[in-house]
Amino acid sequence: MNLQPINQTKLYGLSTYLDDLVNLYKNNILPNKILLSGPKAIGKSTLAYHFINSVLSETEEYKYDIKNNIIDERNKSFKLINNKSHPNMILIDINEDKKYIDIDQIRNLILNLNKTSFNSKIKFILIDNIEFLNISSINALLKILEEPTVNCYFILIKNDKSILKTLTSRCLNFKINLTSNESLLISEKLIGKDAIDTINKDLINYYISPGNFYRLLQFSKINDLNLSNLDLKEFLNILIKENYYKKDFFYKKNYLRFY
Repeated sequence: MNLQPINQTKLYGLSTYLDDLVNLYKNNILPNKILLSGPKAIGKSTLAYHFINSVLSETEEYKYDIKNNIIDERNKSFKLINNKSHPNMILIDINEDKKYIDIDQIRNLILNLNKTSFNSKIKFILIDNIEFLNISSINALLKILEEPTVNCYFILIKNDKSILKTLTSRCLNFKINLTSNESLLISEKLIGKDAIDTINKDLINYYISPGNFYRLLQFSKINDLNLSNLDLKEFLNILIKENYYKKDFFYKKNYLRFY
């Protein structure tokens, strides 16, 4: 099972947000700086990839199915984005060996944007986990946000952490949310009800988002943990005792939010 956002061909539960973005684009009023904000792991990145595919694939074979919110795996843009080789889509995210999105990543972005967009088509810059931008990176990014290259659109993804308002205030903010029931239903569709049923109810109440359930199950499988017998306190004690919060990338970056 691979539930990384870049691989998700079906969008669940966020169709209203997608429709809003698509309508803005079709009416030629799409802002060139968009912020998708909300709790981590509820599908914001998946939403961004679906919107980007809906635009980039519109003149291609196997274009995006807007009615059913489905990306066709045979689509050229999907394959190129999946291989991180699409000329009109740039991804910036925190590297596993880093504490922050560093200045060199933004400098490389600026160099890339100085090049002409392939076939003069729209270009998307997706910056995920912007709460991990450091001050130097934010300052460099602000310069290109203030004077963006023609036909370039920035989509920034912010999780439930604070970040300088000088960055977020420049964007149209889409606040993404799911109810607990919606999140659970989406998780069952993505992961399977049987898998969700193996998780202790105490953990379900705390981790309730599709991405967190997926990472929790993967983590338990790798480390041979029985989630049905662990409540939240016991699970956190294991994270600390075994130093998993230092070894596992997801928990290393996010473990404080579980306290």
